[in-house]
Amino acid sequence: MKWNAWGDPAAATPLSDGIRALLTQAVGLEDHDRPDLDPDQVNLRPSALSRADVDALAAIVGAEYCRTAHRDRLLHAGGKSIFDLLRRKDTGVQDAPDAILLPGDEDAVAAILRHCSKHRIAVVPFGGGTSVVGGLDPTRDGFAAVVSLDLRRFDRLIWIDEVSGQAVFGAGVTGPDAERLLGGHGFSLGHFPQSFEYATMGGYAATRSSGQDSAGYGRFDDMVRGLRVVTPVGTMDLGHAPRSAAGPDLRQLLLGSEGTLGVITQVRLRVHRKPEVVRHEAWSFPDFASGTAALRAVAQTGTGPTVIRLSDEAETGVNLATTESIGESQITGGCLAITVFEGTAEHAGSRHAETSALLAAGGGTSLGEAPAQAWERGRFAAPYLRDSLLAAGALCETLETATDWSNIPALKGAVTQALTDTLAATGTPALVMCHISHVYACGASLYFTVVAGQRGDAIEQWRAAKKAASDAIVATGGTITHHHGVGADHRPWMRDEVGDLGVRVLRAVKATLDPAGILNPGKLIP
Repeated sequence: MKWNAWGDPAAATPLSDGIRALLTQAVGLEDHDRPDLDPDQVNLRPSALSRADVDALAAIVGAEYCRTAHRDRLLHAGGKSIFDLLRRKDTGVQDAPDAILLPGDEDAVAAILRHCSKHRIAVVPFGGGTSVVGGLDPTRDGFAAVVSLDLRRFDRLIWIDEVSGQAVFGAGVTGPDAERLLGGHGFSLGHFPQSFEYATMGGYAATRSSGQDSAGYGRFDDMVRGLRVVTPVGTMDLGHAPRSAAGPDLRQLLLGSEGTLGVITQVRLRVHRKPEVVRHEAWSFPDFASGTAALRAVAQTGTGPTVIRLSDEAETGVNLATTESIGESQITGGCLAITVFEGTAEHAGSRHAETSALLAAGGGTSLGEAPAQAWERGRFAAPYLRDSLLAAGALCETLETATDWSNIPALKGAVTQALTDTLAATGTPALVMCHISHVYACGASLYFTVVAGQRGDAIEQWRAAKKAASDAIVATGGTITHHHGVGADHRPWMRDEVGDLGVRVLRAVKATLDPAGILNPGKLIP
């Protein structure tokens, strides 16, 4: 990906006249595009690794896989949160890992961890580089140096069991590569988060990723059947059967551990046959409340759409869900819902019919398949738009949470109010949009998109807004994160999430698996 933006530079999305007009009206956008820094203009902190450490690490991975060049360090300087991207516009000194290591096998990973534990070098595991919560920041925390452990060479489909519907991947396999490798056998994983084009199997597992098809195939942690994890004190090979009663499930310690407890090198996953058909249908609801009730009926009846999501009035009003006509004429008034069904013709057809009946009974009006197909075409494009908005002087960021169905109105209202009030205090109106992104029998995830004008120090402006929103989430009974992860950005609220005893448990596991504390310091664990 581009060092200071999302994804492929060739796929960058310029702001249309409609979007500029919308933002000028809605948030008082001051139209002043800001030129990017050239990579060579970025002033990186000098590498803190000693020559002896560079030589020792190069001996482990091979000289060509121990990289200290400016560009390699810059590309691993963090993730893709608004904090990351705004910092990369700074002409001052920027931090970056002191070296990039690309091991080719588990023995090399283990040797790296032993050396770094002995010499007080922090290690940040790196997959696709898509973290939006500060999960890849090169936090030093008193360590002598920090290295990025890039797992891109763990890029194979190791084996597939077509009878059981399972496959083992190296942790560095990306979403598109997983679909390509499985497709050659007639299978699919069906995990499509917005980071799909770049994120990796190891990253999905380490952050409890949730894809847009989760209503049909589950979250990534639902798909995981086994893990291999290299820690500074040894290797764990977890998960040997579809279900087990052999004590607590230790896989759950590593799923969501965000590189703080070990380095995930292999993931064994549930896979499924490629669907024979895909059916699409979009719906319009008069308001968010009626649409939410209809989605709840679908989730609790278990009719089985592969994708089901609902945009609120604000998101529907600017056509954000489809991305192809943002700021242009509305597809529908009220609230837009998207449904997708995959499987055999008979199964997809029956689930589509049952879901459609429930949505119609809940006040929905069918819009046909075109808006749902438009959403699917553009579902990985939104982060590119954020880059253009930041360059034009707007703030644009997302945040997410989850709660029970009964608490959705209160939580949505509290977060929206917190963001609106905090940004208004900086001198800008805010456009706060929301959609239900993932549904469960007991509740759903709320995904917010926020656009405002940059005022003063944009990093501090967003930091205040993010804190207000996070405080509102915790106070109103939501989880601090549904699928983005904790990283550094959500770490201050982890004690609220798990309690004092939970923090002690996490610290005890950390002390056991990583006694020197070298693995991704400053993330996840308070």
